[in-house]
Amino acid sequence: MSDASPVLATDARRVAVMTLLTVLAGAVDAVSFLTMGKVFCALATGNVLFLSFALAGEGDVPVARPAVAIGAFMAGAAVAGVVLQWLADRGRPWFLVGLVCEAILLVCAGVLALAKHGTGAVPAQGDRGVVALVALAMGVRASTALRIHVPGMPTLLSQTAIAELVNDVLKRPRAALRGMTAKQRLARTRWTATVGGIFSGGVLGTLLLVPLGTGRALLAIAAAVLLLAPAGLVVPPGTRERVPGGS
Repeated sequence: MSDASPVLATDARRVAVMTLLTVLAGAVDAVSFLTMGKVFCALATGNVLFLSFALAGEGDVPVARPAVAIGAFMAGAAVAGVVLQWLADRGRPWFLVGLVCEAILLVCAGVLALAKHGTGAVPAQGDRGVVALVALAMGVRASTALRIHVPGMPTLLSQTAIAELVNDVLKRPRAALRGMTAKQRLARTRWTATVGGIFSGGVLGTLLLVPLGTGRALLAIAAAVLLLAPAGLVVPPGTRERVPGGS
């Protein structure tokens, strides 16, 4: 059977969607870190470290901000996990619902930021309400990405993708993309897209969104997520695409 199968074509479309979502996650963290008081709303690992620094009495990040972000992220992931499972069991478009819910939460965060702080950045001490809403949205994203599980594309972090990409290149140092099978090319593309997507999103957020101020930047990201929501049609409604750790 040829590698150029309908399954691989569908996988390629999913990779394109997940790449764009990864770019948006990088943009979210650029906006949150640079305009919301040095907190990551998508990269939960960063908040765990900030919380550890704060509890140890070092650094200039208070305990409350990373603690709120971690708690809200966990809550969003938990609720989304239950809801998306319920929708999938009934053959409903869970991927579409996950993205719409994420966008709604980002809109709420943007509106709250505009109402309280105008078109500028959130004050240096941060705004726990805005942080909580954005982290909640990213928790929903985490469960949505986990459920579709495009390997190497969690959309919120790049460490694993970097390690996978480096190891793949070391195993096949002379293999150009044209010398690989379609599956091998797709795998390398996924890892590269994850690393490049996070980086590109950070640049995009810093250069284009941060100057808009917190509220307008979050509304712009929410609009982009909503534009991507119909891409859920490439995901079969009642299935979990792959189980992590499975084949």
